[in-house]
Amino acid sequence: MLYVKKPAVFLDRDGVLAEEKSYIASKKDFSIFSYASECIRMIHEKGYYAIVITNQSGIARGIFTEDALLEMNDFLMRQTKADAVYYCPHHPKGILEKYKKNCQCRKPGTGMFKMACERFPIDMQNSYMVGDRATDILAGQRMGIKTVLLESGYGTAGMEQDVTPDYRLKDLRDVIEIL
Repeated sequence: MLYVKKPAVFLDRDGVLAEEKSYIASKKDFSIFSYASECIRMIHEKGYYAIVITNQSGIARGIFTEDALLEMNDFLMRQTKADAVYYCPHHPKGILEKYKKNCQCRKPGTGMFKMACERFPIDMQNSYMVGDRATDILAGQRMGIKTVLLESGYGTAGMEQDVTPDYRLKDLRDVIEIL
């Protein structure tokens, strides 16, 4: 498939596209926000890729399997029409040896962005990272892109460290206005 170079809106999954419920172990517990697919449609209309990048350490912690996550990712893609989903299954304190490690894909690392750039011709200068945690904002800042902190998930109340995003907004619907 041939893609045109354009900016991306990188989206965290939980708290941005779906309800934040800590570790979501199966599709039946996965609740996509009612407005998520319409927002992704508008992101596309405004000329952006919509790419999900999500830390999923529940795999490393033995809470759910990679197959269960792939089923949720497939469901998310079908429901929202996102261009791609990239995930990091690793965690340095994981209990499954295969996934127990420090890596560059786990946000605030930039590996998932780099994977997306290998597949899509992304104009990073005009791209955004949208998330609900400090690690999302730090990852976007490390990539040199604009950052948006949403209150629809953890938001400022659950901030694990002090960060300064370019924007603080209520939810994904507000992001459409700044694109």
